[in-house]
Amino acid sequence: MLKKFISYYKPHKKLFIIDMIFAFLISIFDLVFPMVSRNIVNVIIPEGRMDLLLRWTIIMALLFILRYISYYIVSYWGHVLGVYIEHDMRKDLFSHLQTLPFSYYDNTKTGHIMSRLVNDLRDITELAHHGPEDLFISLVMLIGSFILLIRIDIRLTLIIFAFIPIMIWFAISKRKKMEDSFRQVRVKIANVNAQLENSISGVRVAKSFTNENFEIEKFDEGNNQFKEARKSSYKIMAEFAAGIGLMTNILNLLVISVGGYFVYREFINAGDLFAYMLYVNFFMQPIRRLADFMQQYQDGMTGFQRFMEVMNIEPDIVDKEDAIELVDVKGDIKFNDVSFSYTNGEDRVLSNLNLDIEAGKTVAIVGPSGAGKTTLCHLIPRFYDINEGKILIDDKDIKDIKLKSLRKNIGLVQQDVFLFTGTIMDNISYGDPTKSEDEIIEAAKKARIHDFILTLPNGYDTYIGEKGVKLSGGQKQRISIARLFLKDPPILILDEATSALDNETEILIQNSLEELSKGRTTLIIAHRLSTIKNADEILVLTNEGIEEKGSHKDLLDKDSIYAKLYKSQFKDLVS
Repeated sequence: MLKKFISYYKPHKKLFIIDMIFAFLISIFDLVFPMVSRNIVNVIIPEGRMDLLLRWTIIMALLFILRYISYYIVSYWGHVLGVYIEHDMRKDLFSHLQTLPFSYYDNTKTGHIMSRLVNDLRDITELAHHGPEDLFISLVMLIGSFILLIRIDIRLTLIIFAFIPIMIWFAISKRKKMEDSFRQVRVKIANVNAQLENSISGVRVAKSFTNENFEIEKFDEGNNQFKEARKSSYKIMAEFAAGIGLMTNILNLLVISVGGYFVYREFINAGDLFAYMLYVNFFMQPIRRLADFMQQYQDGMTGFQRFMEVMNIEPDIVDKEDAIELVDVKGDIKFNDVSFSYTNGEDRVLSNLNLDIEAGKTVAIVGPSGAGKTTLCHLIPRFYDINEGKILIDDKDIKDIKLKSLRKNIGLVQQDVFLFTGTIMDNISYGDPTKSEDEIIEAAKKARIHDFILTLPNGYDTYIGEKGVKLSGGQKQRISIARLFLKDPPILILDEATSALDNETEILIQNSLEELSKGRTTLIIAHRLSTIKNADEILVLTNEGIEEKGSHKDLLDKDSIYAKLYKSQFKDLVS
């Protein structure tokens, strides 16, 4: 996993090298200052060399300016490097999410997905920037200070550096607890996001049932769990920071006491002790950096682990290496012994289904809920892969066709219309973003929504709210139909497209759908049987498979399942 993390530096290696060069310069400047100070105290001042004092003062002032420039570059461009890496990871994750099948989204809460996409990668910027930089600077400072200090006095240097293993042991002992703690925080905030997304999406339902307090209680439960997880993580962080702080103070005390004793015994002089005091402060910088790195590493890598958990999910519906383009589509559709279940072969929704739909024909599918009508239609564009059998379009197995090519030739209108947050123009153009404004308007006219759009203050640029909340059900449906007119697919699937509408709106929508269906192979899933009387063929699908098929008149004459369904809906019209 660390190898994968490091791979994200490759596109930005120039920026990374710049960051490391100037981080190295900062370390060198910090190492030089104590040695210059020692020379000033031990030699220049006792000898009264004010000319050298002035010269070194000017040199150090120039070095401080260079350090300021270096620190600015490291602080700004180093963070920019982290931002670039976070951006690349988020881009890769979103792109990967687009490849995952419907089954992933069926089983994963939207809030959890959003948390992995946003929250889990938030701390990657700090880790990507400070991680390599802190390790590099710490290494340079520790090695450099050890070499310089040992030249002053090896005994005091070894005493100071003897604390390093203790600090490393302490950091390692806290690592596992920090990792577990940060993972729990990630999980809990994901739950909060999921609850928040669910509550906001259902706010109208909550208000209609006056269940605002109930929603508050549900949110508080998840929010409290997040609070407790956060408290636990801060407890471990406090133990870690306090422990490092205690060791730092002990080290300072040790330098003063042992160093003072060494001055008293004339092992070292006051200038050497002064240099040691400065070096201990500089020496503690890499220790603090390593301590911060441990926290950043656990926090950032916990998010990266959750990022990789999604990235490692292999999409189970992918193109074959030799997959073909679907061109010049006539629209013949065949199901040959098709079986499907959502649970890997258990509890089959469809079993050994055979179906032949001729190009350009309109076929309606009716039957009881749970019989697999919608599932059947979702198998054609490969939203799910079948367990057994074959589905053919123009005698080509859909598994041999490139997914993008397959779905480009299929249009789907569902009962629950989804419109994106934005304008009417945005939503219609989604059918084919390459089409011109005139073609978009023409599609709206065919969907019988153009006249309504012109009555709006901003016309096609009218903002429709989240998920089209400012529009009625019929208006949203007609926009979705306009989207399909723009896409112009040879195969059309209408999944209960008018069942949630009132009669007057249904007639308007039905007229649009009939125009849309002309010259296309059309599958209609219908609850209201009045909408399918003109279908070329009607299939009655039950848990036992296709039990009846024929025209509306033929099935009524047969006086079986379809006739009973029809009569139950139109008692007053059937003699």
